[in-house]
Amino acid sequence: MRPPRPGSGGGGGWGAVRIAGRPRPDPGRPFPGPRAAPCRALRSTCARTRAAGGLGRSRAEGGGSRAGAQGAGCVERAASVRGLGGWRKERAGHAQWGGGGGDGRGRRGDCCLFAAGPTRRRRRRRSAGRQRRVQRPPHHARARLRAAAARRRGPGRGGCQTPRRGQGSGGGGGAMVVTSSARGGGGDRAPSRQRGCGLAPAGAAALLAGASCLCYGRSLQGEFVHDDVWAIVNNPDVRPGAPLRWGIFTNDFWGKGMAENTSHKSYRPLCVLTFKLNIFLTGMNPFYFHAVNVILHCLVTLVLMYTCDKTVFKNRGLAFVTALLFAVHPIHTEAVAGIVGRADVLACLLFLLAFLSYNRSVDQCCVGECFPPTASPFFLLLSLFLGTCAMLVKETGITVFGVCLVYDLFSLSHKQEKSSNGVIPHRSPQQPRSPQPSSLPAHPLRENGKQQRFPHKGAWGGCHSPLPPEPKSSGFPVSPRAVWSMMRYLTASSNRNFLLTMRPFLKRAILVISYVIVVLYFRLWMMGGSMPLFSEQDNPASFSPYILTRFLTYSYLLAFNVWLLLAPVTLCYDWQVGSIPLVETIWDVRNLATILLAVVMALLSLHCLAAFKRLEHKEVLVGLSFLVFPFIPASNLFFRVGFVVAERVLYMPSMGYCILFVHGLSKLCTWLHRCGAATLTASTVLLLLLFSWKTVKQNEIWLSRESLFRSGVQTLPHNAKVHYNYANFLKDQGRNREAVYHYRTAVRSQDKKEEAIILLKDSIKYGPEFADAYSSLASLLAEQERFKEAEDIYQAGIKNCPDSSDLHNNYGVFLVDTGSPEKAVAHYQQAIKLSPSHHVAMVNLGRLYRSLGDNSVAEEWYKRALQVARKAEILSPLGALYYNTGRYEEALQIYREAAALQPSQRELRLALAQVLAVMGQTKEAEKMTIHIVSEEAGCLECYRLLSAIYSKQELHDKALDAIDKALRLKPKDPKVISELFFTKGNQLREQNLLDKAFESYKAAVELNPDQAQAWMNMGGIQHIKGNYVSARAYYERALQLVPDSKLLQENLAKLDRLEKRLQEIRDKDHT
Repeated sequence: MRPPRPGSGGGGGWGAVRIAGRPRPDPGRPFPGPRAAPCRALRSTCARTRAAGGLGRSRAEGGGSRAGAQGAGCVERAASVRGLGGWRKERAGHAQWGGGGGDGRGRRGDCCLFAAGPTRRRRRRRSAGRQRRVQRPPHHARARLRAAAARRRGPGRGGCQTPRRGQGSGGGGGAMVVTSSARGGGGDRAPSRQRGCGLAPAGAAALLAGASCLCYGRSLQGEFVHDDVWAIVNNPDVRPGAPLRWGIFTNDFWGKGMAENTSHKSYRPLCVLTFKLNIFLTGMNPFYFHAVNVILHCLVTLVLMYTCDKTVFKNRGLAFVTALLFAVHPIHTEAVAGIVGRADVLACLLFLLAFLSYNRSVDQCCVGECFPPTASPFFLLLSLFLGTCAMLVKETGITVFGVCLVYDLFSLSHKQEKSSNGVIPHRSPQQPRSPQPSSLPAHPLRENGKQQRFPHKGAWGGCHSPLPPEPKSSGFPVSPRAVWSMMRYLTASSNRNFLLTMRPFLKRAILVISYVIVVLYFRLWMMGGSMPLFSEQDNPASFSPYILTRFLTYSYLLAFNVWLLLAPVTLCYDWQVGSIPLVETIWDVRNLATILLAVVMALLSLHCLAAFKRLEHKEVLVGLSFLVFPFIPASNLFFRVGFVVAERVLYMPSMGYCILFVHGLSKLCTWLHRCGAATLTASTVLLLLLFSWKTVKQNEIWLSRESLFRSGVQTLPHNAKVHYNYANFLKDQGRNREAVYHYRTAVRSQDKKEEAIILLKDSIKYGPEFADAYSSLASLLAEQERFKEAEDIYQAGIKNCPDSSDLHNNYGVFLVDTGSPEKAVAHYQQAIKLSPSHHVAMVNLGRLYRSLGDNSVAEEWYKRALQVARKAEILSPLGALYYNTGRYEEALQIYREAAALQPSQRELRLALAQVLAVMGQTKEAEKMTIHIVSEEAGCLECYRLLSAIYSKQELHDKALDAIDKALRLKPKDPKVISELFFTKGNQLREQNLLDKAFESYKAAVELNPDQAQAWMNMGGIQHIKGNYVSARAYYERALQLVPDSKLLQENLAKLDRLEKRLQEIRDKDHT
């Protein structure tokens, strides 16, 4: 096609408008219009109408902006038009602004096209060469254009207002009407935007929020289940009473220090702060925790629809369907119904906001040009900030920066096709390629549908040397198009101006990449330079010694995760320990799924490369980016993760799946007839209903721990871990907090314990390498005093799992409890040998030596454990050792450090107050104990300690009142009640209330006949009152309990002397 002639009404080429009664002209030749008319005739003709290249409003349709059309020194007034068209006008060899426009309605003008005669055409041909070399129009012409553009834009923001439906954004001369495809999703946003559905944005948002609440409303009745217990209830940074301190920013998600060897290394302080805020506002009520998760899921759904509407689809209906599919997908149940899944949901929300901010930072009015500049540094910095917040909520949030850069390079900085006249065509996806020149606007269109100000600066083609034309293609041979596009890209890259051209993008990329490097360095520094330690049962494939097994298994796991998105039929809260067997050979049939996934991903990638310089198929690019990038941290590609499959980590990648799925449906609709499209629509509605039903049913599973653990056994009966968890729930074994998985459960009856034994045996059968199952089963048998069976289970476990340090440690505890401490020493030492950082075994060994009376060796093991981890649970037994050996100063120092590490632990503060009281610092001890009582009014030990403190201060009334308060708590242990009555008797005795004291002592020995001190004090009272016979009886009863008591022997000797003296007095009286 020949270039347009300067001075023509539009810049889109000749023959863009059909003339009634005339044949369609040849697109390669100028339109054979009439000869030039006199100036007066021209003014008369243009006064009637001006078609501006064939598309525009007639005079009767109303006015728009004003455009000039002048020739041979005469000024004509164009009819009212909506846009500003071509800018060349010739007067005395001077290039000025002029042209015309159209409103983009696609209506044909009611007058014939104005054309100049041959003489004038020759003059225009001569001036065309000069005007093509003009890089910028004159200053006054630019000002005139800006004013016209401002009138055309109206009150929109920055000139980028979305045009009204049915109206174009400008561009005269072309006869094309750019519309959105009602079924296709490819390409850039068109100037005229179809809504695609009859819903207003507010109505669509209300429907999405309603669908989300209906699917997840049942979860509001749930309790703290599974990981919620350890992330919230037992987390020292979160649980009620724990002060808000900087430890939140130095500990991991579970409350452990990031530098500790046992830390999970999951640094999510912002998510922990939301838990803390929940407790501060509403307490430990799980209803409000679940409510926040549901609200966040609704927000993510709404922001996803907005994101798809603004950056992905041209059709708002497709964006709505994408968000609706995301709202009801069952794979999100764990992330929304499980409270700890808030990390994934909140990180996804910040992910989308960071992406939108980055997109907003790029000059939207220059999108479509070669590498548009940064229009708003504020939004770019905001994107960095939001991405960092997403990372501090969950680690996958940092992948948003990779998505932004890919979207910037392949979508915002794209290359549009140019016609031979230098104009960038903007086709509707429904419009086929045709030699008919009826679809060329006068000026290139930006991404938002507006005209570009300077056509020669609008695309890569204008920035580089001419490139070889791309071969025509109907869209199916993707690979040749991709290769050809890359060849053109590399050819352009060799241009010496290429780096200068892409400087705006390079600035953004360098800033983002540098910032990501700094953030990652900070993240590694927080981890102490070490990766988390996982066991083989967490991720068996990563421990395989064979590279082929690891590669095949990791590849199959990718296909398995995609299958969970496509068909979420089998869902489980835990996929560890044998749920997915390793792929060890290339002949495994599961490799077919891996190959299929590789082929599909390769085709989609080549499809993106084939169209990466044009406004085509952004849906595939964004969908792949959203699907792949957030999943990279969980893919085992760069580091080992602590799970095989986790449904919650698919929350963010599912956005990409939803985009690709809906885009595929829209493309399929374009290939089907009307009947087939209706069937496909009905199938989609049915799929959404099935997904909603599955989501509601999954919410019922997450209501309680029992339903959750039972569902795991029913769904994956060969998973040893789910058998273990359900057995723990049934038997309520009261496991130590330092155990590997730390599961505390409740049990109600003996029958459930028997069921737990059966399940644990099944767990051992399905997973013979599962050491925790042996420990749990043996502990349960020991609770039932089936010690022989328990010992056999421990020995079988050590035989099958000889490298399990925990199993050796637990067997040592069992041997100590059954009276074999000498054998326990060997197993404790073996546990330490297998795991030199096993501080639990070191503490147990120290306790064993202390029970044997070897305090010096016990102290050495305690100090060695402190070298591994300086924890409160290690400091506490060392402080008790110092206290019991009379080293109060050292005990005070140790307890102060332990209380500083865990200020919310009542036992440590109570022990510290006890040491202070013994050392005579009664005021500080009293203040600390009263503070503990104010936090927990039912603290029995606090009242006992207060009684001792007041007794030391000789405040016997207060001491007696504290004991009475302790007795009103009604403790269940008879020995504890006996101790309280004994203490009360002492206080009454100090007040010389001997009769009441005797009654208290008597109540004490009735509850605990072995209370030797009470018997002795009762004898002392009777001794004082002169009842020597009763006193002797009480003394002798106490002496039976403590035969070596010197005090009793002295009291009996005194009693003997008194009785002897009394007998002598009686004998004298008789004589």
